[in-house]
Amino acid sequence: MVSEKNKTRGTSDEGRICPVAVVVGSDSDLEVMQTCIDTLSGFSIKAFVRIISAHRTPQIAAEFAENAAKSGIKVIIAAAGMAAHLAGALAARTSLPVIGVPLISAGGLEGIDALLSTIQMPPGVPVATMAIGKAGAKNAAIFAVQILALTDKNLRDKLAELKNAQQQKVVEKDSAPRSCLPRGRRGGTQKPHASKHKKDT
Repeated sequence: MVSEKNKTRGTSDEGRICPVAVVVGSDSDLEVMQTCIDTLSGFSIKAFVRIISAHRTPQIAAEFAENAAKSGIKVIIAAAGMAAHLAGALAARTSLPVIGVPLISAGGLEGIDALLSTIQMPPGVPVATMAIGKAGAKNAAIFAVQILALTDKNLRDKLAELKNAQQQKVVEKDSAPRSCLPRGRRGGTQKPHASKHKKDT
């Protein structure tokens, strides 16, 4: 989180300009979105974190979106659950790319409500919508890095390293020794037993 004095400046409390803003609709969303913040940190990007509700603090949401670009922010990641209008509300007020992360909320529809609220934007107001929950939180961070990497070779190199590391991890798992399954249990379908017909006498 950032202090009150830096809320409108897009800077951390250490004075660093944060190119990526992570905005959540409730403090309860931070537990899931910590995955996003940590992933950004792995690319040496400190997130500018805000708690803003599209419904409870609409004026603050509008002011934040309108001033984000002037504050040095280049990408906005917005996460919310239930009637998740946060990403769309911010996208309506800025020309910056907005990435939406639908979340599961207690009493909601397992994140499907948030997914539809985030992804079903009208023409001309796009929101790049990720998967529900932690997978979407991580992908939102990586997608934000990919956007920034268009003009940053260092980030492009780090993304290439990530891809290579992911590939190597799968290759190593595939190379690990595994015991063979018994006959008839190797993933295929077993042939049905032939039915026995009584011969006519």
